[in-house]
Amino acid sequence: MTFQLDMNGFSLDKQDNNYDVVIIGGGPAGASAAIYTARSELRTLVIDKGLTAGALGVTSKISNYPGVPGPISGAKLVEIMREQAESFGAKFITDKVVGITIDGEQKEVIAGTGNFRAKVLILATGAMGRTSTVSGEEELLGRGVSYCATCDGAFFRDQDVAVVGNNDEALEEALFLTKYAKNIHLIVPTPELKARASLAEEVAENPKIQVHLATRLKEINGNGRVQNILIHPRKGEPETLPVTGAFVYLQGSQPITDYLMGQLDTTNEGCLVVDSEMQTSMPGVFAVGDLLCTHIKQAVVAASDGVLAAVAADKYVNGRKKAVVDWK
Repeated sequence: MTFQLDMNGFSLDKQDNNYDVVIIGGGPAGASAAIYTARSELRTLVIDKGLTAGALGVTSKISNYPGVPGPISGAKLVEIMREQAESFGAKFITDKVVGITIDGEQKEVIAGTGNFRAKVLILATGAMGRTSTVSGEEELLGRGVSYCATCDGAFFRDQDVAVVGNNDEALEEALFLTKYAKNIHLIVPTPELKARASLAEEVAENPKIQVHLATRLKEINGNGRVQNILIHPRKGEPETLPVTGAFVYLQGSQPITDYLMGQLDTTNEGCLVVDSEMQTSMPGVFAVGDLLCTHIKQAVVAASDGVLAAVAADKYVNGRKKAVVDWK
């Protein structure tokens, strides 16, 4: 029997990676879907990049979420939702999905810590994808530029690398890289770290990680492979850092669909197309929240999408013609 560890340190039996539902994304849409699928006794796994990886997680104050008196931080609201889903049996792991296979009855999710199979997928990865890249990023992708330290970190053993970003995902990936890299330069565009306090403290105390606050990534340079990056501190002159790897976790406002590899129908703007039950062009694959670009970006709206998809997923898994909802 073969075992591996997920990002939370839990042992995962490869023979036990089968679920009824795998939800990609743990924000309000994904967590709400998990509450309903788990309560319907569907074996549910949520794969998420971190509490502050999504739009709600980086929101400092929320006062208009129904039933939750504010102000409350977005990360705390997401945490409450996740705890509720876990109370019904849903499992959450911190990982990055790099691809999916959806052309069979059994769907497969390819992540950094392993592959997971399910009868149903619910996509809830939000809309913080980037519309533009820095100079050299696209050219050197796969040649030192990476978006997944969990996937590629072992290739940088005893080397100097850079991690660019300021959220839970970026900091967790920087800490993961300390297993392999000699030194890690954490390039943070803002004047202070915005990840959860315990994570920021762990990063600050790690001797392998040098934090560059209020610093922007300007260029990634190399001849066939990454050789250095050009950074520009807000109060300083541009500086060149010799590194062989650049792990980029910057955020934008486009739907995050890179892991889909063009397998689902989208609009011209890159938004996923769904029917009235949140099902995409592929049966058994649902999409919710900001991936749809069809409504205002509010947590309660994304949460309602998640519920609709979860109810439809339950119907799909059990082969029902009508949805059954337990209101108790």
